[in-house]
Amino acid sequence: MIGALKARAAELRSAATVLVFEPSSKEFIDPEGAPPRLTRWREKFLALAAQGVDRLVTLRFDDDVREMTPERFVDDLIVDALGTRHIVVGNDFRYGCNAGGTIDSLRAAGGAHGFGVEQIAPFVFDGVRVSSTAIRERLGESDFVGAGRLLGRPYRMLGRVIHGRQLGRKLGFPTANLRLMRRKPPVQGVMAVRVFGIERNAMAAVASLGTRPTVDGTDVLLEVHVFDFAGELYGREIEVEFVAKLRDEVKFDSLDALTEQMKIDAAQARDLLSKVKSD
Repeated sequence: MIGALKARAAELRSAATVLVFEPSSKEFIDPEGAPPRLTRWREKFLALAAQGVDRLVTLRFDDDVREMTPERFVDDLIVDALGTRHIVVGNDFRYGCNAGGTIDSLRAAGGAHGFGVEQIAPFVFDGVRVSSTAIRERLGESDFVGAGRLLGRPYRMLGRVIHGRQLGRKLGFPTANLRLMRRKPPVQGVMAVRVFGIERNAMAAVASLGTRPTVDGTDVLLEVHVFDFAGELYGREIEVEFVAKLRDEVKFDSLDALTEQMKIDAAQARDLLSKVKSD
């Protein structure tokens, strides 16, 4: 889709523009039932910029947007606000209130308003239709290799390191804590990871993504212990690449029991990452 968008923008000498909604319609309508979010807004922005998109338009999804008829969606947004000359959509694109707008009605509107409509066929890779659902399924199964094949890149999360309770430091495992900036993550548990944004090369680490039940935590947090690193990371933006899941998050009876398991986790992660790196 991005390739087609850029090609048409070049032909028309227009800005290649992507429209996104924040939050997603599913998150707004059913926050608890919405699927896990693969990317936060900043991750989308950086990914699209890297692909050569000229402009990212973000529309806050609210009751007004939810109640837009397909006709108003086209008139107010596609035509008046964006001045669209050509639109590229996926094969399952629907728009407007109750998803009442179809590709046929969009093409009819394009004919009336003078913009072209291009629908992209499903992309099949390894016999699988590439979609956010398929990627979420693989991440939910901790199949990071499979998810990466569908994504075309390893799955990563980006975040800024914040101050925590410094419990990990007291236990001998200082961690960089990242808020996820998403309601639900597509992965969870204790994992072997690589960290980008600290030094020139990726750094091996072990991470825990969850609520920290042993210390009665409630907020979902990504905690990363970077091996052989003693510097300060507060305020730094780092990227965490998930390589393999070691275990689920569990509640331990004591901090001593948690510390012993953390030693095991760290050793397993070091061993696994050293083997993966050498392959």
